[in-house]
Amino acid sequence: MACIRRATIDDVFTIQQNNLYCLPENYQIKYYYYHSMTWPQLLDIATDSNDSNKSVGYVLGKIEDDSNPLHGHITSIAVLRTHRGFGLAKKLLTQNHHGMQSIYNAPYCSLHVRISNYTAKNLYQKALNYKVDSIETKYYADKEDAYFMKLYFQGSQVKVS
Repeated sequence: MACIRRATIDDVFTIQQNNLYCLPENYQIKYYYYHSMTWPQLLDIATDSNDSNKSVGYVLGKIEDDSNPLHGHITSIAVLRTHRGFGLAKKLLTQNHHGMQSIYNAPYCSLHVRISNYTAKNLYQKALNYKVDSIETKYYADKEDAYFMKLYFQGSQVKVS
């Protein structure tokens, strides 16, 4: 099926290709390089079990250290359609969450998801226990609203408001 590992700078191009193929929100290649150099422990990749050179998914996380408290944030996650439905997105996110907690001592993780993306919202809420914190109007380039969601990690000393 797939193997999950920490991505390296050599994986950045294939991660960008997955992003372009799967999502309407795309980034320039320098953005991926910036993430991989700034938060290397928060860039994870899923590769095909039969071909370790074939990327089938990724998660791009970062630390928001300009807020108090600092916290993790999922910038982007994607899994190729051929590999969806096997729990791969959950595994990618779980590994990324672990890095946020163990390396950066982040008390929680946030993310944005399109209001219309029921499948992703269901994954975040039901499989990972994210909660909707607010709605950000016209968040996306096409003016669609986004749910701003948070997951407080177990053992976190941050009070949930």
